[in-house]
Amino acid sequence: MRRLTPVLALGALLLTALPAHAADGPAHRESHGTKAPYAPRQDPRTYQRPPAGFEPVFTENVSRHGSRAATDGEDADLVLALWDKAEADGQLTRGGEEFGPTVRALQAAMAKVGYGDLSGRGRREMRDTAARMEHRLPSLFARIADQGERIDVVSSGQGRAVGSAKEYTDSLAAADPKLRPLIGPTRTDKDLLYFHKAAGGAAYRDYIENDQRLKDTLKAIADQPRTRQVARRVLRRIFKESFVEQITDQVGAAQAVYNLYAIAPAMSEESPEGAGRRMERFVSRTDAAWFGYLGDVEDFYEKGPGFADSDITYKMAGVLLDDLFKQVEAKRAGTSDLGAELRFTHAEEIIPLAALMGLPGSTEPATPGEPYTYADNPWRGASVAPLGANIQWDVFKKGDRYLVRMLYNEKETPFKAGCRPIAQRSAFYDLDELERCFGRS
Repeated sequence: MRRLTPVLALGALLLTALPAHAADGPAHRESHGTKAPYAPRQDPRTYQRPPAGFEPVFTENVSRHGSRAATDGEDADLVLALWDKAEADGQLTRGGEEFGPTVRALQAAMAKVGYGDLSGRGRREMRDTAARMEHRLPSLFARIADQGERIDVVSSGQGRAVGSAKEYTDSLAAADPKLRPLIGPTRTDKDLLYFHKAAGGAAYRDYIENDQRLKDTLKAIADQPRTRQVARRVLRRIFKESFVEQITDQVGAAQAVYNLYAIAPAMSEESPEGAGRRMERFVSRTDAAWFGYLGDVEDFYEKGPGFADSDITYKMAGVLLDDLFKQVEAKRAGTSDLGAELRFTHAEEIIPLAALMGLPGSTEPATPGEPYTYADNPWRGASVAPLGANIQWDVFKKGDRYLVRMLYNEKETPFKAGCRPIAQRSAFYDLDELERCFGRS
């Protein structure tokens, strides 16, 4: 019997392993992948109170930048070129007649914001998250203001991260003007917050560019009949059948339509006429879910838990986890005059950090030869690293004892398996226990 090659074997598994991708609910949030706009995941009124006698003395975060425009105009240019030709040839469907004006409105909104830059929604996400942080820890920020402790701010140096830092800190200062002189200028640390492009990411970049197993896996998952079927359905909502047949790269054209659909909600404040909602007319929930899944496939294998026998996608996030610990340890040692450490970065850093820390949804890698699917793996880009995603550590002190509480997208979240909270179902952990659990003691 002829043995299947690894790629063919993987493809055979996919025929039975992939989910049907029915509609995911009214918001069908998953279909937007890591372009999903931010929403806090817990009502602040339900947070646990710290144990008696413990007072907040420090807080720190790692935040992805807020909602943004697309990084370039290629997708809009591609589909508008097709649309203009189809219009001239009388090859638009009835619904497709609205597609060109809708894309042009979205294109104008993104050009106004600046490709890759924060949108109005993204600025608001940052301001609101900062306001909730201050509201969560009023006594800490009063202490910072009264004692003149510093608030350190650091970013990747990329425009949308720098802009996010400004919106965040402006919000803190607006709530209490006495904080303004204590907020330091945003400094750049690419080794810490852009590590996938820095020296520490050299082995990772080699993996992305040259690993044959990665290439074979992504190709086997993407190159399925279903992808071509979905692409044709997307295009046939806009163009007549005869025109669709003339499109050389149907998958690429449909992918461009989907990309615009996925980014549209991030531009809601610049598109008051509802370009985002109108884009939903051209991509069904089922088809959007498929393209969203394919996007999650890439992020899972290229940035997330990846293959079970390799840590190449997330090992480099150790520099960021180390910094989280170092800031708390310096506070305990009395060598830090910081009241808060605020960091602003990207999905390429949040996703591997979540995997390295074993955060919910990022604990299960894929067994080689068995593809990542929604049916058997909880990893979802929209939950792990939506636009504005954040990890926050709040630190509380009583005498010589320090407790840490973690919020992940503003939800109280347990540390990884093996770390013991101070009591069953408590959100609070002794710093000594976390050091033991993460191998720092």
